[in-house]
Amino acid sequence: MSTVRVLVGTRKGAFILTADGKRQNWEVSGPHFAGWEMYHLKGSPVDPNRIYASQTSGWFGQIIQRSDDGGKTWHQPGTPKGEPTTTPDGMPKGESNKFSYDKDNAPLTTHQWYDGTQHPWEFKRVWHLEPSLTEADTVYAGVEDAAIFRSTDGGQSWRELPGLRGHGTGPKWQPGAGGMCLHTIILDPSNAKRMYIAISAAGAFRTDDGGQSWKPINRGLKSQYIPDPDAETGHCVHHVAMHPQRPNVLFMQKHWDVMRSDDAGDHWREVSGNLPTDFGFVIDVHAHEPETIYVVPIKSDSEHFPPDGKLRVYRSKTGGNEWEALSKGLPQKDCYVNVLRDAMAVDSLDKCGVYFGTTGGQVYCSADAGDSWNPIVRDLPAVLSVEVQTIG
Repeated sequence: MSTVRVLVGTRKGAFILTADGKRQNWEVSGPHFAGWEMYHLKGSPVDPNRIYASQTSGWFGQIIQRSDDGGKTWHQPGTPKGEPTTTPDGMPKGESNKFSYDKDNAPLTTHQWYDGTQHPWEFKRVWHLEPSLTEADTVYAGVEDAAIFRSTDGGQSWRELPGLRGHGTGPKWQPGAGGMCLHTIILDPSNAKRMYIAISAAGAFRTDDGGQSWKPINRGLKSQYIPDPDAETGHCVHHVAMHPQRPNVLFMQKHWDVMRSDDAGDHWREVSGNLPTDFGFVIDVHAHEPETIYVVPIKSDSEHFPPDGKLRVYRSKTGGNEWEALSKGLPQKDCYVNVLRDAMAVDSLDKCGVYFGTTGGQVYCSADAGDSWNPIVRDLPAVLSVEVQTIG
C-alpha cells in the first residue's frame, strides 16, 4: 500500500505527517528544528527519501537542510555527516550552503551581499525550494529579495540564474506586503528548459532557455493599485499552479482575481466567477483532473480571514468561473485563520487527496478530492507551507 508523507513548515519548526493510502491514521514527527522558521520543505520526485528544507532565523540567517532518509535525520549540505552543524551555544557554523552570483562567482553571505551594480542587497530567506524532476541533486531556490538560484550538488553550493534579475524591468520591482519574494517555481515536465516563476509584487515570468533569459508573462492582468493597471510588471501574484499533463495551462491566484492562461502565460483571463471574494493566497490543481482547481477565498487584503468566519475551500471542475463551496468537516463559525500561498498540496493517489494548513496551526486532509475534510493535527505553530510525497 502507498504511503503519504505530508511535509509541514511552520513558524516554529517542521513537522512530518505520515499515513498509509487510507489516510486515516497519522503519525506525527516533529518539531524538527524547533523554534526556527521553516518556510518550505519539499521532497524530490526522483528520490522518495530526499527532502530539502529552508530553515531561517532573524538572528542566524538562512540555512538549507537536507534529509536522505525521509526526514528521520537531517544535515546541512557541505557539512560532513555526523559532525555538529552548530556551535556549543546553538549558533550555525555557517560552513555550508555557499551562495554565489554569476558575475565572477563571488561568495555571498545571507545578510550582506551585492548585485552586479555593487549596491548592497539583502538576502533575507529562501521562500521556496523546487527539486528537479529528473536529478535528485539538482534543486532550485527562490529567495527574498527576488532572485532564483540552482544547486547541482544537493544543496551544498548555489549559483544564481542571473538572467532574471538582469531583465530590464528588474529595477522597477517593488515588494509586496510580505516582502519582494520569489515564491513560486514551476518546472515543465515536457520541456527541460522551460520554467515559470512568480514574484510578489513583480508578476510572473517564464524562461524557455534554462534560465538564461526571462520573459514577463502578465498580459491580461489588471491591478488597480499600481500607476499603470496594465503594466508589463508590478502585479502582485500570490501563487501559480499547473497540471503536469498540460504544461501550457496555468492557474493563478492574484492579489485580487483568479486567473487562467491557456498559452503558457502569454495571455491571462479572469475565472473568478461566483467566488464570494476573489482575494486569496493559494491555488492548486487536482492530481488527475486538469480542469479541477482549488482556492481558499479570504475576505480582503486588509482582513486576512475567511468571509463570515466560515472556513471553506472552493472547487471548480470546469477550470474556473463555476465554483462550489466545500465545507464538510471545516469550522463554519468564528474561524479567523488564513491559508498562506504555499500551504496547499495534493497527493497522487487514485482518489486524490487535498491538504492545507492554516495560520491557526491546523492541517486538514480530504481523502475524497475535497468532498469532506478532517484535521490531521491541530495546534501547531502557524503553518507556512504544506507539501506532499506519495510513496509506492
